[in-house]
Amino acid sequence: MSPSRSAQRNVRDVVFVDGVRTPFGKAGDKGIYAGTRADDLVVKCIRELMRRNPSLPADRVDEVAIAATTQTGDQGLTIGRTAALLAGLPRTVPGFAIDRMCAGAMTAVTTTASGIGFGAYDVVIAGGVEHMGNHPMGAGADPNPRFMSERLVDPAALNMGNTAENLHDRFPAITKDRTDAYAAASQAKLAAAYSNEQIQHDLVPVATMKPGQGWALHTMDEPPRPGTTVADLAELRTPFRAHGRVTAGNAAGLNDGATAAVLASAEAAEELGLSVKMRLVSYAFAGVEPEVMGIGPVPATEKALKNAGLGIEDIGLFEINEAFAVQVLSFLDHFGIADDDSRVNRYGGAIAVGHPLASSGVRLMNQLARQFEEDPTVRYGITTMCIGLGMGATVIWENPHHADYASSTADTATTEGAAA
Repeated sequence: MSPSRSAQRNVRDVVFVDGVRTPFGKAGDKGIYAGTRADDLVVKCIRELMRRNPSLPADRVDEVAIAATTQTGDQGLTIGRTAALLAGLPRTVPGFAIDRMCAGAMTAVTTTASGIGFGAYDVVIAGGVEHMGNHPMGAGADPNPRFMSERLVDPAALNMGNTAENLHDRFPAITKDRTDAYAAASQAKLAAAYSNEQIQHDLVPVATMKPGQGWALHTMDEPPRPGTTVADLAELRTPFRAHGRVTAGNAAGLNDGATAAVLASAEAAEELGLSVKMRLVSYAFAGVEPEVMGIGPVPATEKALKNAGLGIEDIGLFEINEAFAVQVLSFLDHFGIADDDSRVNRYGGAIAVGHPLASSGVRLMNQLARQFEEDPTVRYGITTMCIGLGMGATVIWENPHHADYASSTADTATTEGAAA
């Protein structure tokens, strides 16, 4: 028996409604979030999203997906569900936890977006958290002995800094001078973005209390080092290899922070009067050699572009997670993009602002959405990142402020109607 018309489903447009994050902190006893729980950081993001979007009834949230790399302690207990309850969402709102290391929040977004496209959800909250002070990267991990005994993975691949040095070996044209220059530029671009108030709108102020110090309200990121020069970076040691090229200055630090975003079907956004900051066009994940995990964004981007029927020349803005400068430059070199191309990381990146692993994907999306609003001449942009153990992730977005946006969504609706 053929399915009835009512049983058939069309793929629906998915839109990015809003995104927020906490200021990012430095991991460790001296960091701003020492003594603060990871789940409390996520709760602040969820509550802020609901406050900023008053036309969204709490009971219309269909799912809460929160990523964390180390899912134990204050990042455990199915943090998507517990954070939803702690944030005051109705008990009828389900939630789940997800892990894809650095791309955790990005995977939370794409997984729930797929559910929206299929019709399982109308509105979701997706994000991530990483408190690397409470949960150092790799803490408690127990790699299967077969990884080593069967040579499935080089032991060095379990250390991300080593994989970055391997990228330098593979691409000798990416010199330390280039990575230091890129890193200094990232710091300068972030400082300029702060001066232009292009960052602050996305930040949720966080109050913390430390014994003997009292309360403090944090409204800015802790990691940035404005005024950093190439000469400053040249003096830093190379901890992963003697006479190496990767330093603390041309790589992201160890950080704490949380992010969250609201996504919805285009129909639900219109019904509820929600803003539309971006439309999801396509996404892709790819696996690569774990020993050079930083190259992951290249095949992921190629897959996402193919899925969308686009070429790299169609992309007007790039938000590339800066786990390491060498990783970003390997991506730019592959696609023939200059190190200082104005389309790339206009507000700086993780080298300056920090990289709390599973949370960073939504930070990229927040920044791309802001740039779309500022530059309606750009139609498509991407958010992309490398992932530990040899993966890459890319999401392509469309700018709703572009002149051709309405026609593209109309074409989608026409195609879906014909399919029905």
